[in-house]
Formats: sequence, C-alpha cells, structure tokens
Amino acid sequence: MKKIFLKIWSILKNYYVLAALAFIVWVGFLDTDNLVSQLAQRKEMNGLLEQKKFYTEEIQNMKKLSEALKTDRETMERYGRENYQMKKKNEDVYMIVSQDSVKGKI
Repeated sequence: MKKIFLKIWSILKNYYVLAALAFIVWVGFLDTDNLVSQLAQRKEMNGLLEQKKFYTEEIQNMKKLSEALKTDRETMERYGRENYQMKKKNEDVYMIVSQDSVKGKI
C-alpha cells in the first residue's frame, strides 16, 4: 500500500502532470464554457432542432392547405364544415361528443 502511494505521489510531483490535471479541472468545471454547460447547451440545441423540423413541416402543410383552399371549392367547403361547423340552409348538423372530451372540460 505504501509503495503504491509513493508511486502515485512521485507521479503527482511532476509539474507536467500537475499542469495537465489543473487544465482538465479548469476546462471541465471552472471555465465559463465548461463541459457541463456544453452538454446542457447541446441538449437544448437538439431540442430546438426538433422544434424547427416540426414547425417547418407544419408550414409546408399549411401552405398546401392554403393552396388547396384557394383553388378547390370542395376542399373549402369540407374545411368550413369540419373546423367552423358551417352548414347549408336546408340541412341539420349533429355533433357527436365523446365522454373523454367532456371529462377533459370539467
């Protein structure tokens, strides 16, 4: 045990080893751009890239829907019926509400 301790102590007395350990501690934990904050920033960046991908796809879908609503009368009628509960003069509309949606509003 004593021999191992002396061997470790002799290695740690070397100035190059001390400088390297100090540098690792400084970069790993004490610096403003330390490894811990870099990992947190990378995790946040990955989340933001996923959001960017989602919103880019949503924009493309909205552009397609907008173009379809401008050009196709049937699509415009279907969209109005589904989203705004519009109806023609001579028809009755019945809305079927599920139990799950009612429980969520209470």
